[in-house]
Amino acid sequence: MQFISKTIPASKRVALVAHDNRKGDLIEWCSRHRTLLTQHSLLGTGTTGTRIEAATGLRVEKLLSGPLGGDQQLGARIAEGQIDLLVFFWDPFEPMPHDPDVKALLRIAAVWNIPVACNSASADMMVQSTLMGADFERPVPDYAGYLAAR
Repeated sequence: MQFISKTIPASKRVALVAHDNRKGDLIEWCSRHRTLLTQHSLLGTGTTGTRIEAATGLRVEKLLSGPLGGDQQLGARIAEGQIDLLVFFWDPFEPMPHDPDVKALLRIAAVWNIPVACNSASADMMVQSTLMGADFERPVPDYAGYLAAR
C-alpha cells in the first residue's frame, strides 16, 4: 500500500469513548479540558456522549452505544476521514462482550494513522501538544491509488 499526506485541521473532530468503569474518568478529563474541547467538534458513543454532555455542558454528537454498534460507527467515520483524534478510556481489567468491536476500532485508528489516547496521561499529552491547535500532516493509505492500480 502506498501512502499520501493528509491534513488534520487545527479544528479537530475528537471521538470520545469510555468503557463503563472508565466513564467517570473520561468525564473528569473532559471537565479539566473543557475550555480547550469547546474549540473542537466532539462525538462519542451514546451513553458516554450523553454523560459527558450532562456533566460538562459540552456539545457531543452522540452515536449508538458501543455494544449496539457505536464502536463500529466510529470506525466507519475514521475510515471516511471524519474523525481526527480518538480518546478511548478502555478498561484493561474488565472483559467486554463487544471486545471484537473494540479491537476493530483501535485497528482502524492505526490503519488511518490518527492519534489515539487510551488513558488520561496520553490524552493530556495529546491535547496539550502544540499540534492540537494547528494543522498537522500525517501519512494515510492511498486508497484511490490502490483502486486505480487494481
